[in-house]
Amino acid sequence: MTESERTYEIQEVAELTGLSTARLRAWERRYDVVRPERQGNGYRAYSATQVALLRAFARLVNSGERIGDLAVDSRDAVIARAEAVAGDASPLSPLIEAVRGYDRDLLEALVSKRLTSLGLRRFAEEVVLPLAAQVGDLWRLGKLPIASEHLASEVVVHALKGAIREGPGEGGPLLLAAGLPGERHEWGLLATLAIARSEGWQVHYLGADLPLDEVIQAAWTLRPAAVALSSSDPELFERNLPALSRFVPRLPPEVTAVIGGRGAEPDRNILLRHGFRLALDRPVTQLGQ
Repeated sequence: MTESERTYEIQEVAELTGLSTARLRAWERRYDVVRPERQGNGYRAYSATQVALLRAFARLVNSGERIGDLAVDSRDAVIARAEAVAGDASPLSPLIEAVRGYDRDLLEALVSKRLTSLGLRRFAEEVVLPLAAQVGDLWRLGKLPIASEHLASEVVVHALKGAIREGPGEGGPLLLAAGLPGERHEWGLLATLAIARSEGWQVHYLGADLPLDEVIQAAWTLRPAAVALSSSDPELFERNLPALSRFVPRLPPEVTAVIGGRGAEPDRNILLRHGFRLALDRPVTQLGQ
């Protein structure tokens, strides 16, 4: 399943859009804003495109517009107006325009400037994560070509990797990190690692789409305080559950196994039973405790 094909349950959509589950149900019932499919258990299943469209509606409603008026507009009109609202005095607007124009040099310069002025943690929280959400929404809604999305990802990921290697953390505990086998998306994991680095961790990032046997081998060689795994896709967690069930006992003694990413949520109880700590359950500074 690709990121564009995965679906989201209503609680996830509420978190991603800032809209309450009650409001989401009301918008569906009264205005037919989006009509999610129903799973076999009766739960709503929203597509990534529907989530992006709901975020556009939410942005306009938060700016003072009425959902009843927006619901009768065309989808393209809603998206265009939401883009305009997002662009008004937004600190991300110059970066989005550089992405749209395929201007690598400008994008690299803007990213470097923001990283220098904000510092690693604020850069991750205030630039990387919001930019990932906005670029992802524009791509899913057909307003940004895949080549532009790839350019944005390449520039931001390169900047994050360099900052993580060069940032603070000398003398702190070692955090070994990797994306699950099959994982291709690095923005979220690298942003989390940037925050860990800013809080004093030494971060050794092995990369995305890494075999778990190699993560274990690296752990025995480097003896970190913690090993962190991540994926954005629930299907990848399902596919890797047999190997994950054997992962923690194969680590060196005293090494904490941490797992996270949006894809982990459906299997959180299973992962906890297998000895993992959920990354979002505790502050980054406490991952190794």
